[in-house]
Amino acid sequence: MAIKSTIFFIIFLYHISTAFSQVSDTPSKESISINEATILKETQQKQIDSLVKIQLNRQLLEAKGNQSKTKELEKKLATLAYNDSLRIISQSQEIANLKKHATPYPVVLNQDTLFNIFTRTGSFSARERAAGISKKVGILYQDAFFSPDSLQIRRLADNADIVYKDQEIILSVSALDGLWYGKTIDSLAQDYLHAIKSNVIREREEHSIVNWIKRIGLSLLIFASLIIIIRGINWLFAIFKKKIIQKSGKFTRGISLGSVNIVAAKDLELIFIKIINGIKLIITLLIIYLSLPLLFSVFPETEGWTGTLLNWVLGPLKIALAATANYLPNLFTIIVIFFLFRFTLKGIRYFFEEVKVGNIRIGGFHEDWSVPTFNILRFILYAFMLVIIFPYLPGSGSAAFQGVSVFLGILISLGSSSAITNIVAGLVITYMRPFKIGDRVKIGEVTGDVIEKTMLVTRVRTIKNEDITVPNSMVLSTNTVNFSSQGNPLGLIINYEVTVGYDVPWRDVYELLIAAALKTIHIESEPKPFVLQRNLNDFYVSYQINAYTHQASKQAAIYSNLLENIQDELNAAGIDLLSPSYNIIRKE
Repeated sequence: MAIKSTIFFIIFLYHISTAFSQVSDTPSKESISINEATILKETQQKQIDSLVKIQLNRQLLEAKGNQSKTKELEKKLATLAYNDSLRIISQSQEIANLKKHATPYPVVLNQDTLFNIFTRTGSFSARERAAGISKKVGILYQDAFFSPDSLQIRRLADNADIVYKDQEIILSVSALDGLWYGKTIDSLAQDYLHAIKSNVIREREEHSIVNWIKRIGLSLLIFASLIIIIRGINWLFAIFKKKIIQKSGKFTRGISLGSVNIVAAKDLELIFIKIINGIKLIITLLIIYLSLPLLFSVFPETEGWTGTLLNWVLGPLKIALAATANYLPNLFTIIVIFFLFRFTLKGIRYFFEEVKVGNIRIGGFHEDWSVPTFNILRFILYAFMLVIIFPYLPGSGSAAFQGVSVFLGILISLGSSSAITNIVAGLVITYMRPFKIGDRVKIGEVTGDVIEKTMLVTRVRTIKNEDITVPNSMVLSTNTVNFSSQGNPLGLIINYEVTVGYDVPWRDVYELLIAAALKTIHIESEPKPFVLQRNLNDFYVSYQINAYTHQASKQAAIYSNLLENIQDELNAAGIDLLSPSYNIIRKE
C-alpha cells in the first residue's frame, strides 16, 4: 500500500510540474521555443525518474529473499535506466538543433562581451535576459562602493541565482542553461560569477583616475617619440641628398643598356632625389600609420581599433606572403624552364656565329643567312617557352586572365595583318638574297644604297642623302635592280650614247670614246671599254660607250667625269656633238 501511494504521489508531482511548465512557458509558434519547452519537460521528467529510482532501490533492499519481487523491481529499474538513456539522446539532439538556429545575445560591459545568453527563462526571451543582465552588471561597475566579495551564488531547488549583497539578483542559471553548455547548474553559475567579478574589477581599474593620467602621459610620450623619429628621418635623408648633390659630377655617363641611353646624365641626379623623397614619404607615412594602433591601444574605448588598423596592413601582407609561398613551386618550375631555353639559345647562337665568320660551313647555306635564321629560331623557341610557362603563371586559369588573353589575341590578329605580310616578305627576301647591305639598288622608282634590312622594311639612302623606307611587301612585288651584284666578277657596265655626224669616220669616234672612258675615274682598264653603234639617224650616227666598273655606288661621279672626258676628247679632235639637237653650218 505504501508503494502504491508513493507511485501515485510521484505521478501527481509529474502532472503538477508539467502543468506549471505549460503555464510558465508562453505559447509560441517558433520552433526554438517549442524545443526549449520540450527539453525542460524532459529534464523535469528526469528528476521525477530519479525520485522513483531512489524509491525502487529502497524497496529492492527490503525485498531481499523474495525472488519474484526482486525481479519485478530490477525490471522497473532497467526500464528507468533505458528511458533515461533515451532521454539523454533526445536532449542531445534537441540541443544540437537549437544550436543550429539559436542567436547568441551577449552580456556586455563597456563594449566587452562577458558571456552569451541563448535560452529563455519564463516569459523573458534570451534577448531580454541579456539586456537585463548587462544593465545590472553596468550598475555594479558604476557602484562607487563595489565589493567583489558581495557577489555570491544562492542555490535553489531548480536553479541558481547570482546575487549581490543578498538583495539584488543579477541573473538566474536554469537547468536549460546548463544543458546548453553541457554543464551542471553549479558549474555554469561559477563560470558566470567569475566572468562578472573579474571583468567588473578589471574595467574599474582601467578607468580609474590614476590609469587615465598614465594613459594621457603615455599618449604624449608616443607623440613626442613620433616627432623625434620623423625629424630623424628628415635629417638622415637630407644627408643622402647632400651626398648625391656632391657626387653629381660622377653621373657623366647616365644609365645605358648596351648602346641605348636609358637615362641621360643630367636627369640622373634629379631621378635619385625624387626616389629618395618618395622613400622618405613612404617611411614617414608607414611610421605614422603604425603609431596609430599603439596610440589607440592606450585607451580602452579605442583598443578595438588597434586590430582593425593592423589588419588593414597585415591582412593584405599575409595574403600576399601566403600567395607568394604557395606560388614558389611554380616559380621554380618557370625559372628552370627559362634557363633551359636560355642555355639552348646560347648554344644555337654560338653555332650560327661560327657559321657567320666561316668557321663552320654548310653546303647551300650562305653566311649572311646565319643572323636571320638565328632570329627565326629564337622567336620560335621563345614562343614555345611561353606556351610551356603559361599554365604556371599566377591566375592563368581564371576567367579574367583568359578573357584578356583572347582580347589581346583578337587585337593582334586584326591590327597585324599588314605587318605579318611584310614579315613574310622579309623572310622571302632574306633567303632570295636579291641584295645585301651596301648594295646600290633600284626598287621601283627609288635608287640608292641599301643601309638597313629588317623583317618589316628595307631602308635605302639616295645619292641626295635621302633615307627612303620601302615596305618589304613592295620590294617583293616590284622589280628590283641590283647594280652592285657580286655574281658577275667583271663588274657593272656603265654606258652613255653620243651622236656624231656622218662626216666623221666611225673608227676615229671609237678611239676617242674609248680614250675618254679610260681617263674616267673608277673605270676598269680590263676588260677594255668598247663602243656600239646604236642607230643610223637622218643626220648623225648614235654611238654608245660601254665601260666596266666595280664602284656601282659612285655612278653619279663616274658618269659626270665620263661626260667631261668625252667632251674634252671630241673637242680636241675638232668633232662636234650633234645631240640632242644641233645645227652646224660649215664654210668651205
